Amino acid sequence: MTSSIPAVGTLTAEGASLEAVLLDMDGTLVDTEGFWWDSEAAVFERLGHRLRDEWRHVVVGGPMTRSAGFLIDATGADITVEEVSALLNAEFVARLERGVPLMPGARRLLTELAAHRVPAALVSASHRTVVDRMLESLGHEHFALTLAGDDLARTKPHPDPYLTAAARLGADPARCAVVEDTVTGVTSAEAAGCRVVAVPSVAPIEPVAGRTVVESLEEVDLPFLRSLIMVAH
Repeated sequence: MTSSIPAVGTLTAEGASLEAVLLDMDGTLVDTEGFWWDSEAAVFERLGHRLRDEWRHVVVGGPMTRSAGFLIDATGADITVEEVSALLNAEFVARLERGVPLMPGARRLLTELAAHRVPAALVSASHRTVVDRMLESLGHEHFALTLAGDDLARTKPHPDPYLTAAARLGADPARCAVVEDTVTGVTSAEAAGCRVVAVPSVAPIEPVAGRTVVESLEEVDLPFLRSLIMVAH
């Protein structure tokens, strides 16, 4: 994939340094992938349709428009993408009010990055209203930048979100480490030229050259992320 978003200069003169860490939100830092599926099931049940379990792997990690469009086509529901997206966001935010569990290791990783002054960006396909609500649990102070799915014309799996985050941080995408939990997010990050750590949440992700797959964020710390950039260069 290609993008018109330019890469910009690096933060330091070091040849093989980690310049920024770019993190997905749902399923990566917060345990909300189940929240999304439950919200989708509840909304479509009110519309008179029952979702099939096998559809869950299709919609996970994708932008709202893609997920909503797929579910409308699959169920035949008489509703527009814009209408169902509004219902899904409202249902999801309502569920967040009951509390948002962080993924194991998430708080520790964010604290470590902040302590060592490594710029971190939150890069999500969720809408801005959802991202801002989630930041109340994650902590605004942990992120130099946040990007939501509706902040850009194209979101994941296009490379634009990660290219944009790197550019706004003044970082070289090749010296950015990305942490993702879905194939959609991994595709976006790899297309942007970033080093990727995949922590699969719902669907499996295969390890390939240039991609590291771990079972939990508990395995991810700053030395680990720095080593990925050193290996790449």
